[in-house]
Formats: sequence, structure tokens, C-alpha cells
Amino acid sequence: MSPRFLISLIASVALASPLLADEAPKGVVELFTSQGCSSCPPADAAFRKLVERGDVIALAYHVDYWNYMGWADTLSSKENTARQYGYAKTMGRANVYTPQVVVNGRDHVMGSDLGGIERKIDGFVNGGEGLNVPVKAEVKGDQLEITVGPGQGKANVVMVYFDREKTIEVQKGENSGQKIAYTHSVSNVETVGMWDGKQTRLTLPATLLQKPDLEGCAVLLQSSTPDGTPSAILGATVIMAGKNI
Repeated sequence: MSPRFLISLIASVALASPLLADEAPKGVVELFTSQGCSSCPPADAAFRKLVERGDVIALAYHVDYWNYMGWADTLSSKENTARQYGYAKTMGRANVYTPQVVVNGRDHVMGSDLGGIERKIDGFVNGGEGLNVPVKAEVKGDQLEITVGPGQGKANVVMVYFDREKTIEVQKGENSGQKIAYTHSVSNVETVGMWDGKQTRLTLPATLLQKPDLEGCAVLLQSSTPDGTPSAILGATVIMAGKNI
């Protein structure tokens, strides 16, 4: 692993209070947001609080369907939009909205409703639908080792790459004139393996993490529907400076 990458990942934990080494995150919070959405800045601020709290894995996906309003979100992608539409299909919804939070891949909440998000997280933990399958990830030399514990069902091992923080000055659209700091914005998502309910170890090249400007990577154990849309997240961790948190 390059020194530059280590420095970058170490910096990425500055916003968050790290989980203890053997402590699993309480949940995964995925925010779907846009620089062109006037309702989104309060949700971005609530999301930052979750990042700073550090006991959940918080990932922000900037969607591109607001770009027609006069400002093209600099962090948006069609893949992020497709992920949100995938969740809508899984949940039997006919539409999507911003700001939207999806918790553990299981249910959605208005993105600015911090209390509602916290109650949803706690409800899944108390109801046995938390992150019950242990996931560990560690860089060892030129290898990335991902270990997934035993459980029930089948799922994909998904790597979600994100930036620690980017401050954007929005020059057009509904948020014109605002300078907004965005945290944990997702830049790419890729599936790197599969899990069939048995303890599984994946050995991958550490070069997966040696990408320009990469500042963090979450590893999600995520199930999918028969038609391939994202569903419940069963376990997760974050790779930071060669350690799992």
C-alpha cells in the first residue's frame, strides 16, 4: 500500500469517532441527495451528524435526475441514480425522491429526519434485522483480505468507494450561491465476491484501494432480489489505513 493512500485513509477518519476494533456498526445509512435539490441541505447536515457520531456506516449517493434544473451535481452519477431506483423496486415503490435515506437496505426515511433515521436503526437492531453477520477487512502487504462470518442466505460482497469531504460552491439552480460541504460522497460501487451463508474469506489485490483520490471504502454484505435489485444489508465494515473499524 502506498504511503499516499495510507495518509489519505487516515485523514478520512478525522470526521468520525472510530468504532472499537471488535465492535460492529449499528447500521448502514445511505443518503440519496443532490446539489440541485433545495430540500437536501438540511439532510446533508443531518447526515454529517451521523458521520461524526461514528457508530454507523454512512454513505451519500448523489443522483443525477435534478441536473436538468440548471446545475449539474458535480458528485452525481447515473449509477447512483440506478441504485436508488433499484431500492424503490425492491420496496415496491413507484417513485424516488430526495432527500431519501435507506437504512440497512431494508426501509426508507426522509433524509432530513435525523430522529426518524435513528429510530429506524434502533428498530432494526432490536428486531434482529441489524448487521448480524460479521465482516472484517484488512490490508496485508499487497493483499486485501475480507472475511465474512457464517449466517443464513446468500449475498454479494460489495465495495463502496467514497470521499471524506468535498466543499462545493453551487453556482446555479435551487441552491445557487451556497457553499456546501459534502461528506462520504460515493464515487463508485463494485461487487467483488459472493457469500452463501458459510464463513468466507476473499483475497483480493490491494490495488483495488490504490486509486487516485480514494479516501475510504465500505465493504457491504448485501443481498439482492431475484431480478438483481439491492436488498437487505447483512453486515458491513469500513477499510481505513489497513484496519477494519
